Amino acid sequence: MKILVIQHSGFINGSGGTEKIASFLANHFAALGHDVEIATNQNISGGAVFPLTEGIKLTNIFSSDIVQENLKALHNYTGKNPFQWVSFKIKKKQAKIFNKNLLKKMNGPDGLYEFNLKKRAEAWKKYMDSVNPDLIITMSTGSLLEITYQNQYTIPIINSVNGRPDYDYSDILWYRSEKEMSLLKESYKHLSAVQILFDSYKDFLPDTFTGKSVTISNPVPQFENDEIVDLTIIKEKYKILHIGTLATDCKQQHVAIDTFAEVVNEFPNWELHFWGVGNDFDLLNKKIKNYQLEYKIFLNGFTDHPVSKLKEADLFIFPSKYEGFGLALAEAMSVGLPGLGFETCSGVNELIKHNITGFLAQDPQELIFYLKQLMADSSLRSELGTNAHLEMKKFAPEKMLEKWSLLIENFRL
Repeated sequence: MKILVIQHSGFINGSGGTEKIASFLANHFAALGHDVEIATNQNISGGAVFPLTEGIKLTNIFSSDIVQENLKALHNYTGKNPFQWVSFKIKKKQAKIFNKNLLKKMNGPDGLYEFNLKKRAEAWKKYMDSVNPDLIITMSTGSLLEITYQNQYTIPIINSVNGRPDYDYSDILWYRSEKEMSLLKESYKHLSAVQILFDSYKDFLPDTFTGKSVTISNPVPQFENDEIVDLTIIKEKYKILHIGTLATDCKQQHVAIDTFAEVVNEFPNWELHFWGVGNDFDLLNKKIKNYQLEYKIFLNGFTDHPVSKLKEADLFIFPSKYEGFGLALAEAMSVGLPGLGFETCSGVNELIKHNITGFLAQDPQELIFYLKQLMADSSLRSELGTNAHLEMKKFAPEKMLEKWSLLIENFRL
């Protein structure tokens, strides 16, 4: 069977959870003997970050022939040179005039959005007709809309939802126009099936979806009982760990810093370590310096060996505002670390069982309270960490792959 995996943006050079799962699924389907191709549409050079089985084709359909009309960015000058200020002022005025004329030509922002979407969708249809797959798997609702807008397919399509479904078609997390949200919901009509991460996420599917819903969580690496972290060992230094993209609007690393700053004097032999890269490095670095805790809080950058970093830690803090699954948290728990996060965070509240595998705080003050409990008691950390390790066994990769195999078999010709 020819299986086409589509992640319309972000796959090339991407190291996030969606890219990881896309590669994981592609490798599995190839191992089953299927002909697998991954397709994207990105104005970028590079390749897959996560290893792909030999024979899996990666196609970037991007072409300068795909016409896209874009508004010009408006920049303010922040320097002190008066000539530069005048130059920026002129360029900004020219950009405003250009944008006004473009929006008038396109009948407003919605018209501009649909024009660009239509051009990309036409390119996808042309590509799809040339590949002629037996099954399409889209890695987001955005990818689903990209290929189906004003297009019709007889090919079955499965959408893999790597977050809570409504995050993909609403403006809960960031701005989406009414037009975009409407089109995203409409795209669900093209689906034969949808894969969601937790049973509770079925309640967040739009009423436009009439296909088959299947719960298949993300795969979590497994470890033998004698491979997990020994949290009873007495150390000179103990580590609180966080792994994730440095994006405070979602991951809220600044909350972890504020929390640690509240307790650091009471626990002088503890450190807070962040692994990951992102746009908010400077913001977080400034916050650390403002607290004068450069010797206690560390922004370590990207790591190719997250498991080794997890095994050096004593607990895992994950104060995200929203998540789909929280793969970094799940991996930490699988290694035997207790988890600490917010009760209101989707994904996190599905993984951490309060007072069994970690703690779920209702607010930052409770986060401080539970952090102090964990830092003060190695026996508690060990107990919760062992429970977390056992709890993650239900997400063993082979179990998740078996569910995927059963799902795609429904569409074998």
